[in-house]
Amino acid sequence: MSPSPSPAPAPSAVSPAYAERLGLPWWYWLAGVGLAGLLAAELWMGASGLRSWLPFVLLLPAAVAALWWLGRIRVAVADGELRVDDARLPVRFVADAVPLDAAGRREVLGVGSDPLAFVVQRPWIGGAVQVVLDDPADPTPFWVVSSRHPVELAAAIMAARDAA
Repeated sequence: MSPSPSPAPAPSAVSPAYAERLGLPWWYWLAGVGLAGLLAAELWMGASGLRSWLPFVLLLPAAVAALWWLGRIRVAVADGELRVDDARLPVRFVADAVPLDAAGRREVLGVGSDPLAFVVQRPWIGGAVQVVLDDPADPTPFWVVSSRHPVELAAAIMAARDAA
């Protein structure tokens, strides 16, 4: 009795995935905590007793919390959606995704920009992706999303749209 070959597994539809956190550069953290420390030291010199340490106790954690909050945004393409923080866009409504460099982002968001556009911009990130929408029920003409890897994000959006 000869073993019969098993049938080849059917190709599974794997949704393309992309994930990125729009975090701050390390030197923003250094500068932010350093400035908070300098301000706390300035206030410390003008007080005595327990009040002298209060600026350090308040300002340093506040600076860390503010820096964390600035870098909390996540961008992902998964499960047929583009997710930017808590905003979700089904990729079936995407007409095109255009990677932008710093000059292209400046042009898209400049004087002639559409005020109805959905924009998530982080000034410390040079690149972005313009996602042109094709949804007659939505007045938003396009999304502009900052990305450190705009070509990969645009490719992931288009691949997810084509897979859907």
